[in-house]
Amino acid sequence: MTAFAEAEKLLNKFKGGTYTFGPGVLDKIGKVASSVGKRALLFRGTFPGSDGHVKEIEKSLERLGVELVGVLKGARPNSPRGDVDRIREAIKKNVPGLIISFGGGSTIDAVKASIVLASLGGCLDDYIGMEKVSKALKRQGKKLIPHIASQTLAGSGAHLTRYSNITDMKISQKKLIIDDAIVPAFPFFDYSMTYGAPSNIIADGALDGLFHLIEVLYSTEGRPGFDLAYDIAAIGMDLIIKYLPVAMADPDDHRAREGLCLGTDLGGYAIMTGGTNGGHLASFSLVDILSHGRACAIMNPYYAVFFAPAIERSLKLVCSVFSKYGYVENSFKRLSGRDLGIYAAKAMISFAESIGFPTTLGEIEGFTKNHIDRVLKAARDPELSSKLQNMPVPMTVDMIDHFMRKVLESAASGKLDIIENAPDTVT
Repeated sequence: MTAFAEAEKLLNKFKGGTYTFGPGVLDKIGKVASSVGKRALLFRGTFPGSDGHVKEIEKSLERLGVELVGVLKGARPNSPRGDVDRIREAIKKNVPGLIISFGGGSTIDAVKASIVLASLGGCLDDYIGMEKVSKALKRQGKKLIPHIASQTLAGSGAHLTRYSNITDMKISQKKLIIDDAIVPAFPFFDYSMTYGAPSNIIADGALDGLFHLIEVLYSTEGRPGFDLAYDIAAIGMDLIIKYLPVAMADPDDHRAREGLCLGTDLGGYAIMTGGTNGGHLASFSLVDILSHGRACAIMNPYYAVFFAPAIERSLKLVCSVFSKYGYVENSFKRLSGRDLGIYAAKAMISFAESIGFPTTLGEIEGFTKNHIDRVLKAARDPELSSKLQNMPVPMTVDMIDHFMRKVLESAASGKLDIIENAPDTVT
């Protein structure tokens, strides 16, 4: 079975047939919408070529008798809180029976949060954290407005998952709603949407998906769910590591773009089986200087060294996939502990360099010591505690100032020897 076929099999198992995906499926959106409601409100992205796709959605809805009560702008990058407020007010004004989001992860995440606010009331801060939406639904005896999430970029997996990332632009800090109640019931992804996307955007998304797979793999090692996370990561990593350089070298290679769609969708599956941790946590505090995918790509090699003694099976898989495509030699098999982590880190760095991506925070324009302090402050925030809890090396608040700071200082300089492993993980 090819990697494409294995990925499709895993995704169908994941969503039980409710996920419409692949090239050329956008015209099926009306059929799904008609089974849900007769009055739809559409929030759309505005990327080049999107007008034609929106017209296709409109025609599909019209053919199936679904009234489109409005077509409104989606969200800016990183889902600013102000955009959530605007979208919520539009939902309340139009009173739709169905909401369609058509765009990248930012638009889908903002719509997820806006549906919560329009359905349940209150303010955004009432729902930041874990399972607060479900509790409010039960308390109020309500249901959320049905949501068709139509993804347009390979990366975030927002159309498949329980996460809504919203940014407070005043302090350049992302926060999360994490709740199964906000998973879009009707996910869509026409992979042909990605054919015209610029290579840098494709790379950002691919790296986000890659580190969904890797961080979840780490977080589940030694816990229930590791075998499934391993199977998902093995296929997803292979697709992304194989096809990202191809997609960047030849933007017209549609098979490479579709391979990235499948690989990053598996990243979405992964984060529904486990959780991300160090790299993603740091990225939430770097939104003013880095895209999300680049921030995760910079941070993950350094966390691999810190986590290494606790995740040897995961690192063996990571090294095997990178070595398959020539980013490291095959001599990692006899390594263990920190040495294995350093080897994996060098593999990730080699891959990033091959596609022209930065590998240290120190290379990034605007980076200062204040960013390190911001990451450390966010790590102490109870609303982001899930990222600490998902770390394969348990990190308490008391450990943040020393051990996490060392990881961040290493990421700033590129010097792996700065990182200190927690004493109880070193054998």
